[in-house]
Amino acid sequence: MILILNPDACATKPDYKQLMEHLASLPGISTRVHAEAGVEQTLTEVYLIGDTKSLPLEDMQSLPCVDRVVRISEEYRVLGRHKNDDRPTHFDYNGVRFGQDTLNIFAGLCAVDTPEHVELMMKALRDNGLNCTRMGAYKPRTSPYSFQGHGKACLPYVFDLAGKYGIKVIAMEVTHESHVDEIREALAQAGNPTGVMLQIGTRNTQNFELLKIVGRQQDFPVLIKRGFGITLDESLNAAEYLASEGNSRVVFGLRGMKTTGADPHRNFVDFAHVPVVKRLTRMPVCIDPSHSVGARTCSPEGILDIMQATAQGVIAGANMILVDFHPVPSKALVDGPQALKMNELSHFLEDISIAREAYVQRTALAERYPDE
Repeated sequence: MILILNPDACATKPDYKQLMEHLASLPGISTRVHAEAGVEQTLTEVYLIGDTKSLPLEDMQSLPCVDRVVRISEEYRVLGRHKNDDRPTHFDYNGVRFGQDTLNIFAGLCAVDTPEHVELMMKALRDNGLNCTRMGAYKPRTSPYSFQGHGKACLPYVFDLAGKYGIKVIAMEVTHESHVDEIREALAQAGNPTGVMLQIGTRNTQNFELLKIVGRQQDFPVLIKRGFGITLDESLNAAEYLASEGNSRVVFGLRGMKTTGADPHRNFVDFAHVPVVKRLTRMPVCIDPSHSVGARTCSPEGILDIMQATAQGVIAGANMILVDFHPVPSKALVDGPQALKMNELSHFLEDISIAREAYVQRTALAERYPDE
């Protein structure tokens, strides 16, 4: 059960203290308080953990400073959708809204290599009206001998260039708690010219200690990718780990499933799960066509497989796209064969626009035929 408190609820006020004293007296019930900061106000939620079936909704609704009550109907307590649950399906970060009704494009370098390539990428983004990107500083690799990123050494020039070209949010993978501190410190030293969305990669989806650490910090939102060898339910519970520790600004990423059935693609494209995740949870959903397809193969119609996969996800309602580009793919230190070229950016964006319009039209059509 979730108690959503009045907007003016405050831990120092008598009615708040009275509420918490009452909840503490309930047998077999423990509480966890979660504050969700919005643009204009902070929403405080109190999660009741235990056997709450015997607690009447009317009684809980009448408690001091309680605005409304949501009885949890699914396993994903914080991020899930529940009956009579009108909590928001979006969050705002550094001037960018991430929600189940928005679409943000994060085109960029899978792995940062040189300042020159970073600048060429960010300039192209600005020139095409984009304000988000992906930049990999820390790269977990299957082989211990593969390039694993420049780490904190590249952060100063990445953040400086992001500020120069108006980039608002950078998606950046972290694999250790020290990476979060390094990013925070580098941003501060640069004067906070941009924002960072921490990324939990597919290899760390069930690194529970990392999830707890990243969930406890409130500075950065988080993109968590689906684990490529586990079920969707297991991956959604991994996202719940983040939210249960206090950070519910979470985007869920689909990046393909590891299976021989994916051949000749790198992974089996799982973008049909976009509406499934949106139905089960309040999280915006990201698609990663680059790591799903893994190659620059092309259809007889002249459309790259990566663009085909992207369109599938966008038509299904995706809210974020994480896609690899590189000024010189042959010189990329990671995943060059799947990176799109700079002169393909405009084509890519136009193709997305067509797919997004199709999604909007299909949504409008469904509204015309309700409850068939």
